[in-house]
Formats: sequence, structure tokens, C-alpha cells
Amino acid sequence: MKVAVVTGTSTGIGLSVSVHLAKNGYQVFAGMRNLAKADALQDIAKAQDLPIEIVQLDICDAQSVESAFADILARGNVDVLINNAGIGGASPLELTPEDEHKQMFETNYFGAVRCIQAVLPAMRERGTGCIVNITSAVGLIATPNQIAYSASKWALECLGEALAHEVFRFGVRVVNVEPGVIMTNIFENSAEQTRYDKTSPYQPTMRRNGKMFAAGFARAVPPELVSETILEAIETQDYKLRWPVGPDAQGFMDARGKVSAESWIEMGDELSDEEYNARFDEYFGIKLT
Repeated sequence: MKVAVVTGTSTGIGLSVSVHLAKNGYQVFAGMRNLAKADALQDIAKAQDLPIEIVQLDICDAQSVESAFADILARGNVDVLINNAGIGGASPLELTPEDEHKQMFETNYFGAVRCIQAVLPAMRERGTGCIVNITSAVGLIATPNQIAYSASKWALECLGEALAHEVFRFGVRVVNVEPGVIMTNIFENSAEQTRYDKTSPYQPTMRRNGKMFAAGFARAVPPELVSETILEAIETQDYKLRWPVGPDAQGFMDARGKVSAESWIEMGDELSDEEYNARFDEYFGIKLT
């Protein structure tokens, strides 16, 4: 039985991925920082008799990562690593505290780096393995009002592409999975890092960023679609690096090759809602209201 390690599994995408892989022939080690939140996944695993073992894993703590992976690797090989754990937030750069910005990178980028470095030597030596990075649609397009989050996901996108090059000769596969708006509680969990102020000079940008997510919620897809995409990315014979999930993510992916950076930047001008919405639809295929 192949072995998969998934991070951030207490809710949402991580929980769904753990269940889906376990149903499809994988022994899953489901990492989560707070084991007090393990009940939901434990109940599913028990009720469906799934090969899921929950492990304490705080990706921001080097000692926790080292200990967790040492225990897992002592029991056999890791065939798949899925870097899912992450945090979000929305506020203009001027209003984002430095510590908050650093924490976004510590979790979304450096946490993944720690986990990759824990499994990569054995994958390289064996000549097989797969590393999956859960990035984001906003890791494809630089997103105002979410600079810390978007930049951390851009960094993870870069890591995935460069790492895929580095390890291609060793038979190790790296893929980036870019969800759009998914029906999870990530926005509730990032409430403290989200700011909206009607009196701020950045209010138009804040409001339009909110409208983008509202449009995404109108077409939001369940986390199970991300799980299905990950399984396909792992097992398909037709390798590709990037896997957008959801119509908004696909719109952002399509825009990468046809919308110039300058055209996107100019949308930060004093545009009417009608003009802004028309351009957003033209560029990304997303209708704002």
C-alpha cells in the first residue's frame, strides 16, 4: 500500500484529501497541529474503516516536523507528500503588520519547505515519489488587498516549478494544485487577518477584493473536487505542473498568458464599477456584481 502524508487535515481540503486517498488505496498519515481537532477525521476513518493515522505535526515547528517524519519514515517509505496546511488573510500592505506578514510565509511557504526536505532525500534515492503543493488561484495572479497571502502562494508556486526541474532526473514528480474559492472555513479561520474599513483610502480595493470572493462563492466547488484533482495529478501518466481547481482558478490561469501586468495594474485606477467589472469579466471570465 502506498503511503501519503497530508498536512493541515483537521478540516476542509486536508480532511477531504485524507479520506479520498485512503479510499483509493493509500495509507494516510494525517498531520495536524492541534490534536484536539482530530475528532471529525477520526470519526470518518473509524466509521468507514479507512487506513488513516492522525499524527501531531506543526509545520511551523522544525522539531515537530523532524519528529513526525522520523516516526513515519521509520515505518516505511513516503510515496506522496501533500503540503496543504496554510493560513489566509486580506488587508492592504500598508495595514498588514510585519509579524502577520512573516507568519503567512512561515506557514504557507517555509512549512512546506520543512516537510519537503524531510521526505526528499529518500524519494530521490528511491527514484520515485510525488510532492503536491496546495497553492491558490491568487498564487497565479498578484492580488491586491491580499499581498501577504498572494505572495506566499506565489513563492510556493515558484518553489514547485523550480523543484520540479531539480528532481525530474530522479523520477520525483512535483505538482502545484491551485484551488479557487472552495467551500471550506478558511475565511472564518483568517478573520483576524482580514480588515475592512469604509473610511480607508484603500476601501475601493478592499471592496472589490470582497466582490471577487463573493463571485467565487457563487460558483464555489466542494473540497472533494480538490481531492479528486490531487489523485489525478499524482497518478496520471500525462504529467503537468499546474492544476487549477474551480472556474475562478481556471480564469486566473487562462489570464496568465493573455493579460499583461500593466493591464492588471491599471485596474487599480479610479474606475467605475461598471468599467472595473467589465474588465474583470474580460480578463478572467468572472462576473462581479
